[in-house]
Amino acid sequence: MAGPPWFWTFSNSPAGSISTCILSLRPGHNQMDRNAAPASERLRNDALRIWQAAVAAADSSSAITRNIQLDATGLRIAGRIIDPARINQVIVVGAGKAGAGMAAGLETALSGTPLFDKLTGWVNVPENCVRKLQRIHLHGGRPAGVNEPTQQVIDGTDQILRLVRSCTPADLCIMLLSGGGSALLCRPVPGISLTDKLAVTRLLSRSGAPIQELNLVRTQLSLVKGGRLAAACQARLLVTLAISDVAGDPPQVIGSGPTVPVNSQPAAALEILERRGLLEKLPPAVIRTLQSATEKPAEPITVPMAWQVVASNSASLQAAAGQAEKLGYRVAQVLRDVQGDAATAGADFQRRLQALKQQSRGQRLCLLAGGETTVNLASAGENPGRGGRNQEFVLSAAQVAADSDAQHSTEGSADWALLSGGTDGEDGPTDAAGGILDKQILKAILAGGYEIQDCLTRHDSWTLLDSVGALIRTGATHTNVMDIAVGLTAT
Repeated sequence: MAGPPWFWTFSNSPAGSISTCILSLRPGHNQMDRNAAPASERLRNDALRIWQAAVAAADSSSAITRNIQLDATGLRIAGRIIDPARINQVIVVGAGKAGAGMAAGLETALSGTPLFDKLTGWVNVPENCVRKLQRIHLHGGRPAGVNEPTQQVIDGTDQILRLVRSCTPADLCIMLLSGGGSALLCRPVPGISLTDKLAVTRLLSRSGAPIQELNLVRTQLSLVKGGRLAAACQARLLVTLAISDVAGDPPQVIGSGPTVPVNSQPAAALEILERRGLLEKLPPAVIRTLQSATEKPAEPITVPMAWQVVASNSASLQAAAGQAEKLGYRVAQVLRDVQGDAATAGADFQRRLQALKQQSRGQRLCLLAGGETTVNLASAGENPGRGGRNQEFVLSAAQVAADSDAQHSTEGSADWALLSGGTDGEDGPTDAAGGILDKQILKAILAGGYEIQDCLTRHDSWTLLDSVGALIRTGATHTNVMDIAVGLTAT
């Protein structure tokens, strides 16, 4: 099959800002394609602009600079005012996909002030986010697209623990936390190896466990999660600035809460593993550790603490709605905290968009959704295909659209487009952030003879969407506030 009549072009951006991607008409296609292009291309590009506005609202550098001020009254951070003359060192630690931009923003916020020369730090980030900063070291912990700990992550976590333990009551300690922080901040308890930890993470992820369950189990096996990092700190104040990748922004779940004390819950972890049928598959050391652990209160924390979310999915949805209105769309519905099975969510989103098409009556309408779904890879057996939750969301929407087209003629009906993308630029172990769909892309899928349902059953969304040029590729965006989906319809 010939390539589709559109293609993506990209421009790279520095850490702390997003890359851009634009859908363009491929030269050399016939006149019918060109005549069909303007309406479809406009909706596709509008959907991308709306999604990019959501990502830009979570820009990691800006999220920090707008929440830290140093004026005549003192250093204003996380609702506190601190006399800078009483600060000996500003010790920064952190982990997450947004860590590079957050660290750069902190340096910018303190640049030109007496605190800048007192600044030092270490932040674990994905390898493709590493760059040289003036005062804070960025440590590459894991390859791009591989959201799990490595020995490099453990080595970096040891450096973070060393810095935290070095804090004195004259120091200010700042924790920069963002999505992906659980995998980038890892020091297993004695008796648990990195291999053991990886087995737990992979089995839970393949089973479709939501982030809340995944983090609860990981916390029981960690020396830093669940407030244990904070327990090692003796600073004057420990401030956590977080970019949230979890629905509702619960502090104990974001990055598995290294600065949020929680009671140990080994029994709850075992219940999750048993309910998901994983007990027989886990390394014996994991089962022994959980069975021998006792329910006990959180580690005692003596350091004063402050905590603030500086960017979230909710704020990004608001920015997306604002951009849609600027482009002339009426935002008809905003779905928040979307969770559960990705294919089910994608099908529901497409049905809602189809209902809006029937109501459009000449209006340009927008449907938005934010959250984070899951994919149960275990349902595809030992060798699932390649893809991610956003790509599966879009492919499931394509199945609903194809079924609708088979029942009803769509000639002359409203044009539409939808996309779903991870705000971090990563969607599963792939090179894409998500996928995009409209009438022209759907025609290309059907004309190519692809079996959409077969790809969904095998969780092989990447292969199909890549073949028709329907993947969104941005590279690392240096932020992470879960996923944003955009649906547009216009007569």
